[in-house]
Amino acid sequence: MTHILETVGLCKEFRGFRAVDDVSLRVREGDIHALIGPNGAGKTTVFNLLTKFLSPSAGRIVFDGRDITREKPAALARQGMVRSFQISATFPHLTVLENVRVALQRRHAPTYAFWLPGSVLSRLDARAMDLLEQVDMQDFAQTKAADLPYGRKRSVEIATTLAMEPRLMLLDEPTQGMGHEDVERVTQLIKRVSAGRTILMVEHNMKVVAGICDRISVLQRGALLAEGTYAEVSADPRVLEAYMGSETELEGAH
Repeated sequence: MTHILETVGLCKEFRGFRAVDDVSLRVREGDIHALIGPNGAGKTTVFNLLTKFLSPSAGRIVFDGRDITREKPAALARQGMVRSFQISATFPHLTVLENVRVALQRRHAPTYAFWLPGSVLSRLDARAMDLLEQVDMQDFAQTKAADLPYGRKRSVEIATTLAMEPRLMLLDEPTQGMGHEDVERVTQLIKRVSAGRTILMVEHNMKVVAGICDRISVLQRGALLAEGTYAEVSADPRVLEAYMGSETELEGAH
């Protein structure tokens, strides 16, 4: 199977502290791949390295066969690697439709015409509505993002990510801070939008990971501890020890 994303010996040091230590990841095209680990394991730092918000101290990053180690974040988005963040990132005073339309115009308009007249923007409405239907948000199209419950804001973010036409979606804690009902809905949404795409996600909720992920990489103290299916990593004694007594959470997700 083709690997759409690979890291080779990826390292990141901060004043002598090695936050990411010789991480070699391989993400297969078409998979939902989870990056898990205890707090402080280096998951978000790895994401920041992959999406070029940080530069590695050593190692290489290869996306779709191209070395992207020195690329800029905007260049990666144009190539099809698009990231969502832990913190909700909608424009609060725009409607749901307008939020998605902004993402569409960023993708389809020339950079010098980022803000376009309303008459031109209205041409993007049909595509925006199509994306909202994909995430079951069409009934909220005219709702201001600020008025949405948290779980629905996350759905809008996924729609804006889809607007960038990603080949690889990086989702940073997509269910963080959600109640059970929202977690279930967003989990099914991720599964639905993964068709024809690859997803790499950082996620703490083991039931989410167990339910939809094809492969899992476990980090501990910045290093890759284990990799495999959920059944394989959840049975690994090193993984259980790394979670320091939270093995009931790992086992309970089966």
